[in-house]
Amino acid sequence: MNKVLDKIKVLLPGLLYSVAVAIPAHLLGKKFPIAGGAVIAILMGMLINVFYKPGKALAPGVKFASKTILQAAVVLLGFGLNLSVVVQIGVSSLPIIMSTIATSLLVAYVMHKALKVDGQISTLIGVGTSICGGSAVAATAPVIDADDEKVAQAISVIFFFNVLAAIFFPTFGNWIGIPHVDGEAFGLFAATAVNDTSSVTATASTWDTMHNLGSQTLNHAVTVKLTRTLFIIPITVGLAFIRGRKGAEGQGARKEKFNIKKAVPLFIGLFVLASLATTIVEALSVPYAHEVFGFFKSASKFFIVWAMAAIGLNTDVVKLVKTGGKPILLGFTCWVAVTAMGLLMMKLTGVF
Repeated sequence: MNKVLDKIKVLLPGLLYSVAVAIPAHLLGKKFPIAGGAVIAILMGMLINVFYKPGKALAPGVKFASKTILQAAVVLLGFGLNLSVVVQIGVSSLPIIMSTIATSLLVAYVMHKALKVDGQISTLIGVGTSICGGSAVAATAPVIDADDEKVAQAISVIFFFNVLAAIFFPTFGNWIGIPHVDGEAFGLFAATAVNDTSSVTATASTWDTMHNLGSQTLNHAVTVKLTRTLFIIPITVGLAFIRGRKGAEGQGARKEKFNIKKAVPLFIGLFVLASLATTIVEALSVPYAHEVFGFFKSASKFFIVWAMAAIGLNTDVVKLVKTGGKPILLGFTCWVAVTAMGLLMMKLTGVF
């Protein structure tokens, strides 16, 4: 017990420091959903880091928030994912979702080789662009052991193109002739071509307002986005498998047999269990389950903001700017490729 209390005493100053940044960022994120709390938190943290870097007293708690709180956020995120949604509505969107994910990952890999961008940054941008922005980066970073500066760089790149998408995609949708009789076509486009959930929401809501559709576009976009988010599971498990395999092969004469149980982080397993629990409990209509899982989902959003604040507090913004050119080009290429592939698949499947 004494060891636990001593550990808490060591971590508490940094935890309080980072949460003090996270709370106003979370509130501002609700007021400005086009940016979102996670992005605001990381930007606030980086700005504070310019003037004051966490010292010996704060560093342990800030580091704990950027790692362990981030993993806890991913686990709690699982309570907002009902797997039956894929069967009910998401199945029709799976060809488009899978093709855009494959496109983003392939383009990220090719650009990583062509531009010689750091492999972990390329992976984070590729996964974040293909699945769900900050949440996917949050799930992927611990799996590939990416440090805070690489996470900050990936989040910054993804945020930049999220904002552009939220601003320009509704007008772009009108220009290319996406039907607006109902919100399904544009909802599908927004959910597959925009990364972060907050930006998807902002983009879909703008289309609803433009065409007096109530919340038709928003409802469809959120459902498809939920299906897209589920791909965090196979992507992170696949990355863990690859990383574990390389680790096993790199042990030379003392090479050990690869063990998937050791390779896949515990928090990913808990994330899957949380998703399964949500699916089963909601199928059984357990009383108050919706309220409980809603609380967990809200907590996951705040935990991501908290972790991003800590990552920002650990990030050297000057160094980030100096090394940002190639990652931005990589992110732009992924963004354009995903948008083009999504539209192509929508044409081929007769969506519009």
